Amino acid sequence: MDENFQEEQFTGIIKFTPPLYKQRYQFIKDLVGKYKPKKVADLGCADCTLLWMLKFCSCIEVLAGLDICASVMKEKMHRLAPLPGDYLQPAERSLTVTLHHGSVAHKDPCMLGFDMVTCIELIEHLEQSELKKFPEVVFGFMSPSIVVISTPNSEFNPLLPGVTLFRHPDHKFEWNRAQFQSWALETARHYDYSVEFTGVGHPPIGMEKVGFCTQIGVFVRKYPQASESAQSEKPTKAAYKTVFKAVYPSLKDKKYLQNAVVSEVIFTAQIIKQSLMDRLMLEHEEYNDDPTERKSKLQPSMNCFSEDLGKLVVEKNMEPFVNGNVVYIPLTTIFSFPKVNRLCGTFEKLSELIAGKVTLSSDGSAVMFNTEHEDE
Repeated sequence: MDENFQEEQFTGIIKFTPPLYKQRYQFIKDLVGKYKPKKVADLGCADCTLLWMLKFCSCIEVLAGLDICASVMKEKMHRLAPLPGDYLQPAERSLTVTLHHGSVAHKDPCMLGFDMVTCIELIEHLEQSELKKFPEVVFGFMSPSIVVISTPNSEFNPLLPGVTLFRHPDHKFEWNRAQFQSWALETARHYDYSVEFTGVGHPPIGMEKVGFCTQIGVFVRKYPQASESAQSEKPTKAAYKTVFKAVYPSLKDKKYLQNAVVSEVIFTAQIIKQSLMDRLMLEHEEYNDDPTERKSKLQPSMNCFSEDLGKLVVEKNMEPFVNGNVVYIPLTTIFSFPKVNRLCGTFEKLSELIAGKVTLSSDGSAVMFNTEHEDE
């Protein structure tokens, strides 16, 4: 079932720009930007488009989707898996994405602890028995700080060509603004939430009285989460089936952090080394009359970063040096570079992470490179 496609058939003549479903998703992204939730659940996630958009929000560490139709989720869930680039450059934050098959009329402990819950064009698909249980599941059991519910505004329907009763054949009802607000205000009152009403999809000029095409209620919990004793009363029996789970590589994982630090240390040390070799080569020019012989021993740098980083070496009074065929780059020098410093936090952490991964001097104070192997 592709509700977005069917909806665009009806709203195409109105020319919503951007399309109505994108406006709904952007509304959620803007709320995420405002409230910075770490854990977000999308109930009725369907083809996972909203979850895919939210995975790029840097504040979010946990994403969960729930839908009654497993096949729709499975068709698109591959978009939520990490890409090769995520492993090459792990993010600083952790991110876990999970999809569940089940009904919003049932309680499952896997949905506890979320900061924000979104229900985009969901409630109109619920049977009366499910709609009756829905508030207790979402507001009573899950009890997130923020709940966002969107649903069609039936007052807009006369402006949509081809809509006779409902916008989608699976809709069980479509409320006007008064009906939605009455239900939302009663729900908010019962579960100690406040609610504000807005929407997306402006009506044509001159028809403003019908309101937004999609009406939205934003619920904010008035009081902190229930006490631990009350939380312990939550049922622990699973009601959903997990159909997908992805754990993204993160610098919070020591394995990925170590790989990133080792790569950055080697990269930084190579640049410092080349800057030193370039400087020594220039000094040799003053005394060496045979440039061919000189260049065969000390090849010039082709790294475009050498000049800027070489200046940093001089400005910070860093002292890498050559002894025979070995270049020594002090670990303190490498640690002073912003990216290495940011990754490690402390010099002790740097030493711990590169131990056994990088060739160090006998006292562990410097990274060592052989001058005869530029590609080492």
